[in-house]
Amino acid sequence: MLKYFKKRYIIAVAASGFFFVAASFKDDFFEIAKQIEIFTTLFKTVNQNYVDEINPAELMDKAIKSMLADLDPYTNYFNEQDVVKFKINNTGEYTGIGAMITRKEDKLIIKEPYKGFPADKAGLKAGDAIIQIGDVLLSDFKDDASQLLKGAKNTKVDIKYIRQGKTLSCQLILDEVEIKAVPYFAKIDDKTGYIVLSAFNRKTTQETKAALEKLKADGAQRIILDLRGNPGGLLNEAVNVCNLFVPKGETIVTTKSKNSKYNNTYKTSNEPIDLDIPLAIIVDGKSASASEIVSGALQDLDRAVIVGCRSFGKGLVQRPIDMTYGTQVKVTISRYYTPAGRCIQALDYWHKDKDGKAVRTDASKYNAFKTKKGRTVYDGGGIQPDIELADSKLSTIAEVLQKNDGIFNYVTYYYYKNPNLGDKIPTITDADFADFKSFLKKEKISFDTETELALKTTLEKAKKEKIDETIGVQYDQLMAALQKSEETLLDKNQKEIKKLILDEIIKRYQYKEGLYLYYTKNNVEIAKANAVLANPTEYNKILQ
Repeated sequence: MLKYFKKRYIIAVAASGFFFVAASFKDDFFEIAKQIEIFTTLFKTVNQNYVDEINPAELMDKAIKSMLADLDPYTNYFNEQDVVKFKINNTGEYTGIGAMITRKEDKLIIKEPYKGFPADKAGLKAGDAIIQIGDVLLSDFKDDASQLLKGAKNTKVDIKYIRQGKTLSCQLILDEVEIKAVPYFAKIDDKTGYIVLSAFNRKTTQETKAALEKLKADGAQRIILDLRGNPGGLLNEAVNVCNLFVPKGETIVTTKSKNSKYNNTYKTSNEPIDLDIPLAIIVDGKSASASEIVSGALQDLDRAVIVGCRSFGKGLVQRPIDMTYGTQVKVTISRYYTPAGRCIQALDYWHKDKDGKAVRTDASKYNAFKTKKGRTVYDGGGIQPDIELADSKLSTIAEVLQKNDGIFNYVTYYYYKNPNLGDKIPTITDADFADFKSFLKKEKISFDTETELALKTTLEKAKKEKIDETIGVQYDQLMAALQKSEETLLDKNQKEIKKLILDEIIKRYQYKEGLYLYYTKNNVEIAKANAVLANPTEYNKILQ
């Protein structure tokens, strides 16, 4: 009877397209089969009886993604279109327009055109808002509109876009786009080489190795590896990047899981490029995953000095698993541990607060570990740099201004006011900062802090309960006080915000390459990393 029962329900599970769920469990077979049958019945019942026509594929897509979102942010379901994008991120290659874009309401906003690629060649600029692609009005297209800008090489795509209130049109010719893992490297003085590593895709080690060898051939005797803003990627590429600087056979990372087949120790397998060249690594709060494997391993092995601010703290490993109909699920399969034994995961997704948010590990609960030479390092909250710089960490108000496009939109306005700046580096004056604050008010750019959002939610509830008139005066007073405090925060963090504005301005006129060039001469973190490398006594003292 049991054998018949299992056979019957395995067929039911496979037919519903969810066999991958059953395969991930060893026990509780009855409960799994029961829940799948309930869900399948519910899905069919709603589809057959709902008052209006529904889109079964869209409904299922949302159901699966909502279910997985309750686990952690990294366990994701990819439909056929998502799979294409996921593979692009891992390979660094695709055919398209060559620009970073984002959807905002009924428009696609060009955030950054890449130099020399189709969007740039067609004259598109950061801030342009695409409203139509071919015959498709984006106001009528609710799916992923970026897919309309992909296709075979040399495909011609007509678009309409808004720039500074005017509707313009142009034709894009799709081409192969290569997203470089190493977008920039150069000597920053007679002895120091600088390498920006922005992603961990299949070309990361190859590009990093080529940059390192070229810099050494040009006379570099010390190296700065910049991992700021690098969200990570392929684990094996992180191991291979470490291998450029450490011996063959060295343990870089260990993964541990409840599923023993995912328990692995990753060691270097090649001969290194240079075991002795002094090395500094720069990280920030957006350096995550594979970036933390590299910085954490080279810190534990006393092979590099880490500079900047504490990294993001992602100690979880995912694996993509192919499923039926070209879909895929990326599952968190294990935690990873640095050579010293640290898991640097910062957020606990399995113990959430009353609002359903993951709890951050308290610093008092961090555990101490020892590096190869006996230095003390800690787990639990990302990689803590050997040299922490206060200026590396973004203030809350700066994070908000980046998130709500306050700085981005202001620089778009600035760009068209100053069309002939070229490669000149402007000074952001107090008058410019006052202009920036006026722009935020004029454009009604909301800071949407937690307090502000809570206040707006309260007003919406009051309107529903028809008591908004009663609390209207108090609401206005609170909102005015809140906005005044936000303006105070703007002034308090003026130096930091001016720097972010200048960074965005340089990128508009000189592309990302111009910004990296500017950094090599003017960035605090790079200057500190270089100073440490140039002082062998200080460098060796840190690593002993």
